[in-house]
Amino acid sequence: MVPSGVFCCCSPSASRLCVLWLHKCFAAYLGCNKWLFQSNLVFYQLESVSPFSSDLNRACLNMASGSEGAGNPPTKLQRPPNRLGLEKSSYLLQHAHNPVDWYPWGQEAFDKAKQEDKPIFLSVGYSTCHWCHVMERESFEDEEIGKILSDNFVCIKVDREERPDVDKVYMTFVQATSGGGGWPMSVWLTPDLRPFLGGTYFPPRDSGRRPGLKTVLARIMEQWVDNRDGLESSGERVLEALKKGTSIATNPGETPPPAPDVAYRCFAQLAHSYEEEYGGFRDSPKFPSPVNLMFLMSFWSVNRSSSEGAEALQMTLHTLRMMALGGIHDHVGQGFHRYSTDSSWHVPHFEKMLYDQAQLAVAYVTAYQVSGEQVFSDVAQDILLYVSRDLSDKSGGFYSAEDADSLPALGGTEKREGAFCVWTWLEIRELLPAVVDGATGGATEADIFMHHYGVKEQGNVDPEQDPHGELQGQNVLIVRYSVELTAARFALTVEKVSKLLASARAKMAEVRKSRPAPHLDTKMLASWNGLMLSGFARVGSVLDDKALLERAVHAARFLKEHLWDAERQIILHSCYRGDEMEVEQGVSPIAGFLDDYAFVICGLLDLYEATLETDWLRWAEELQERQDHLLWDAEGGGYYCSNPADPTILLRLKQDQDGAEPSPNSVSSLNLLRLSHYTGRKDWSQRSQQLLAAFSDRLTRVPIALPEMVRGSMANHYTPKQVVICGERDAPDTSVLLATVNSLFLPHKVLMLANGETEGYLYQRLPVLSSLTRLEGRATAYVCEDFTCALPVADPQELRTLLLA
Repeated sequence: MVPSGVFCCCSPSASRLCVLWLHKCFAAYLGCNKWLFQSNLVFYQLESVSPFSSDLNRACLNMASGSEGAGNPPTKLQRPPNRLGLEKSSYLLQHAHNPVDWYPWGQEAFDKAKQEDKPIFLSVGYSTCHWCHVMERESFEDEEIGKILSDNFVCIKVDREERPDVDKVYMTFVQATSGGGGWPMSVWLTPDLRPFLGGTYFPPRDSGRRPGLKTVLARIMEQWVDNRDGLESSGERVLEALKKGTSIATNPGETPPPAPDVAYRCFAQLAHSYEEEYGGFRDSPKFPSPVNLMFLMSFWSVNRSSSEGAEALQMTLHTLRMMALGGIHDHVGQGFHRYSTDSSWHVPHFEKMLYDQAQLAVAYVTAYQVSGEQVFSDVAQDILLYVSRDLSDKSGGFYSAEDADSLPALGGTEKREGAFCVWTWLEIRELLPAVVDGATGGATEADIFMHHYGVKEQGNVDPEQDPHGELQGQNVLIVRYSVELTAARFALTVEKVSKLLASARAKMAEVRKSRPAPHLDTKMLASWNGLMLSGFARVGSVLDDKALLERAVHAARFLKEHLWDAERQIILHSCYRGDEMEVEQGVSPIAGFLDDYAFVICGLLDLYEATLETDWLRWAEELQERQDHLLWDAEGGGYYCSNPADPTILLRLKQDQDGAEPSPNSVSSLNLLRLSHYTGRKDWSQRSQQLLAAFSDRLTRVPIALPEMVRGSMANHYTPKQVVICGERDAPDTSVLLATVNSLFLPHKVLMLANGETEGYLYQRLPVLSSLTRLEGRATAYVCEDFTCALPVADPQELRTLLLA
């Protein structure tokens, strides 16, 4: 643990499952059993840390509500802006009036550190991070601390969402040396960018036995003068150990581990960590983990008749149901909050992230395909309603996030977590006073609503989930009873109660519009927009919803217009909403990273299958070629997360965890396979195998860390079915066959339309399509493996049977 900091619950991308393994690498490399990081500075001791340790859980739990609000003092607005005032990132702009001589990440800062021979203070966070707000207000707004930082360090502020490459390198360092990590992240570097000390949140001044930021800075300044060589050599040793410990490469002649074995091991590890009462894969805090749920449904799809397959499906559907009922689901404003601080999905960390909405929409609509239960379809549409209303730019792009913190409705200068979303008993009583005709005991609308959603006069948040009293007397809505049970309790019909609850939620939504809104991060990232493109395309195709498909097309056009540099043939990582609601780029546009390419390619493939417009397929092929050229490791296999030629990025990392977002290498293993079937390029299916071979060790030992890559392994093993529909795109008989395909969860399939245009994209790449014709002039389906096809069918039910065989 970092003795002077605390862990933030915003899970970092590096795998906690590998922490113990990394510690062993350090011990072996440095020739000791326990390593003390720096003798006279701050002592870091490498210990065996379980990824599910109760200490970590408690730390996360305590951080969830936060000790103080994130409001900014009025003096902040009176100061002239520092260099960050010229930036576009919301997070950097939040620090533009600090009394700190901040620099953005770049050559100007690096040159200054070398010229003045000063250590670098690197501070990393993001705009909707609660504890980033706290540290800014407590420390970076402090005049004395600001002067110490400015006079003795070169201070660099980084938005982790804007520069994930920088974040990954130094988070890997912090995790390896402290056993955990999170944001805000605080790291001290030599002028040549070597880290020598790191942690997360530091209070401004000493608190009990915990040194504050001011004390830590004084120690570093002292050591920089008296023990410079020790600091630099320690940083160099750490860096060398990290290079060895994070290396991922295939051995000559190595092949991927057997997919069925890997899948069963992944299932067993997830089943072991599954929490049966409320679902999910730990007690608390609980994260949605869509990658786990998508793997389990894929596992079920090839093990339908086994007890393990049935268990996998039960785990998935129960988890999704309990999440939909819980407070992590915003019952008034739609969408999902970041995670739950308790085991029952009740009290969330109220932040809302675009990448969560995207993946959960796909997970819920997949559960609808699997089960046929309308509730899952409703939740998927609910998520996309929220995104369309609150996270959408008129250009077609999607914004990144909504903050957890906002000002209280009744006034105040300090923001509180969840203030925008929670309710008092009295507020609801006054908003819903009408007596309901026929209800038992003359119950009012408020009585029925509060019974159904667990509202209590004293508030329904357990004090253990609110250690700092921010939610005292407040209620987080959670469905306590089914509509049927609520109807029975008040002697009403199910239909009447359903209408009453919907009407009440609508009235509450109107009230929320009058409350101070949380901060909206209007940064638009290619990667997260790619994930959301998949969300709209997948839900739109399954539900045959033309409006959702049109929104998906709008998003794809936005990506091509604003985040594709046609001249340089590269994806751009980010763009921003300007003051006049126009789309802007930064002064120095950031070149895309691996996740930008992988997630956008996946979104385009999903969009092609939803619309069957080959322009999107053509662009996906083009992007894959650029990804291969820029980021493929020809020697070791797999893709680097960022440009390996960038001298300022000290570690050439290949992300080895499917966490809050899937690893882009995991997504690429599926993209390559799908594209090989659309283009006839065998080299891409071979590259998918090479990628999987590079991650063989992880897949064999801890497949639970890479459930999305296990899906890629399964797709390579179970040869994808090529489903070819011969017909006119908008003809009714074609639409019926397409609806049949889209109604089923078929994780190992590619769908394509053969419309007879032999000069078109698909026919040019797959000449075999010319041999597939319609039966008696009707739209006809062919189900093939490597274009060895079963007998053609024109009847939807026959097609369904063939697909499920």
